[in-house]
Amino acid sequence: MKVLLVDDNRLMLEGLQNLLEAYHIEVAGMAKDGWEAVAQARALKPDVILMDIRMPGCDGLTATRLIKAEMADARIVILTTSTEDEDLFEAVKSGACGYLVKSMDTDELVEALDQVMQGTPPFSPGLAAKLLSEFARVSSQPPLDNATSSGKTGKAIPKDRLNPRQIEVLKLVSEGLSYKEVGAKLGLSPRTIKYHMAEIMDRLHLENRAQVLAYAGQIDWKGNKPDK
Repeated sequence: MKVLLVDDNRLMLEGLQNLLEAYHIEVAGMAKDGWEAVAQARALKPDVILMDIRMPGCDGLTATRLIKAEMADARIVILTTSTEDEDLFEAVKSGACGYLVKSMDTDELVEALDQVMQGTPPFSPGLAAKLLSEFARVSSQPPLDNATSSGKTGKAIPKDRLNPRQIEVLKLVSEGLSYKEVGAKLGLSPRTIKYHMAEIMDRLHLENRAQVLAYAGQIDWKGNKPDK
């Protein structure tokens, strides 16, 4: 795993570099502002970019948009002190695949990086739930034209589209759990959970996890518990 670190605090950069290298994670480069981040991402093609938000000249959100516009597959994870809803929502809209708060401990950060490589967007505790609420609030179109209504509480899952196991997986993922955590609850491997998620997206004609979360935010889970 090659990581690009972006932060205007030199002490923070050096501390992160030492921390990650202690876990045998390669720090491919470091940047102190958004402009440097764009140039470094272009030159180094890192696996993951850890991006601060508050930086002079070009902030992290602007840099994220610039990088994603040029490199659509770039994995950018925000690492910041901000827990403001506006920063969280704007980061995801800008193309970030995760949002972490700097108060997290070392093991949590390393696990978050592993999640990114497995295709699981990492979020600090409580932030995934905020995203779900926001996706449900702003989503004006039902994700499926033939989804049946289940009252004001949300949309029902079309029973012919998902099997009981897929409904279990979707419900747990919508609660903000990582593939590893979902697998532990269901007695399955993270790879199997990733396979189920791919099947869910294919059956529901969804393109990415953001759309899955938006869809899940509209579901009336109370009336759609899978059969035991």
